[in-house]
Amino acid sequence: MKIPDYVGPMAYGVKMGVILPGMEIVEKVFESLEQCSRDGLLANGDVVCITESVVARSQNNYVTLDHIAREIKEKLKLAEDSKVAVVFPIASRNRFSMIMKGIARAVPKGEVVVQLSFPTDEVGNVVVAPSFAATLGKDPITSEDLGDHSFQHPLTGVDYIKLYREVIASEGAVPSIILSNNPLQAIECGPDGIIIADIHRRNKTLEQVTERYENCITLDQICNEGDVCSEWGLLGSNMSSGERLKLAPRDGQKVVEELQTKVKNKLGIDLEVLIYGDGAYLDPSSGIYELADPKAAFAATAGLDCFREGLKYKLLADHCYHEEQKNAAEIEVIMADRIRQELPVDAMAKEGTTPRKMEDVLASLADLISGSADAGTPVVVVRGFLK
Repeated sequence: MKIPDYVGPMAYGVKMGVILPGMEIVEKVFESLEQCSRDGLLANGDVVCITESVVARSQNNYVTLDHIAREIKEKLKLAEDSKVAVVFPIASRNRFSMIMKGIARAVPKGEVVVQLSFPTDEVGNVVVAPSFAATLGKDPITSEDLGDHSFQHPLTGVDYIKLYREVIASEGAVPSIILSNNPLQAIECGPDGIIIADIHRRNKTLEQVTERYENCITLDQICNEGDVCSEWGLLGSNMSSGERLKLAPRDGQKVVEELQTKVKNKLGIDLEVLIYGDGAYLDPSSGIYELADPKAAFAATAGLDCFREGLKYKLLADHCYHEEQKNAAEIEVIMADRIRQELPVDAMAKEGTTPRKMEDVLASLADLISGSADAGTPVVVVRGFLK
């Protein structure tokens, strides 16, 4: 089916059925794309976006809490009664409560110091009411300062301070919660080891902490080697069933390149492929930055290593109409000519069209289409984004 010239960029989700451990994900996605091709829904220049969850599931990339606890003990050289500090974890049941449980299991007779940023975590989840923090006017805020106050997340209704205390205590360890935006604060608690748990600023936080404290690791240094692992470690992991976490996909680059090659060889179609996670957008209603994964795209083929940029149509139309007194037909000709030109980045015709990484835009679009609630479409095909 040929898309009419009057249709611009478009995207559609592809239903694939349930993907289970042991299935060949490249083959399963190819089968769906083959059907799309037969129905005229696949063409050169399309981008195939695959959600990270089905890739990781097909790889059976699950890790147990016991495995996490054992690895943390080994890498930080902890004993059962050690004190471990966790700096800047996000407030999330899905993303962090099970990781917290694994950390606590590593020191069942010890203590877990949790240092939360405030009033929100790194991605905008409310930890304490901003008014409460402003009234106290101090950093750090201690457990004594918090007292019996309860702070529920405005969307989930969860009190994450209470949740993390309960998770730690359930493993026998003593929970200690402090709120501070100073990454060095946890050192004052005298820990035997520190886990840097933020996502996007982890390298900077690690650099600051290790200037004063050596026994320190980040989440991507846990579960990043062995038979069950990801190059992202625990970053990008999600709660699964029982006492398992699903890690981010491993060897994602190999997956996208294999699929790209197979489609070219079998169907004769040149397309790009990426594996996407959370969309990289800020929810204007809640103030939450949705990107709890380390990247919007875990892997992408070479053709997506570029920026999406273009002309500011409305600015050009206004300029040609008001300043040059052009009519609609004349403006269309001018725009078509400008599109063919190689304009410098700071050209006025591009004013207001900030270049953005192509993989980030496409991954965010795919995530919005498939949705956190899951529309049953783990593959999204995008057309018209690539020139």
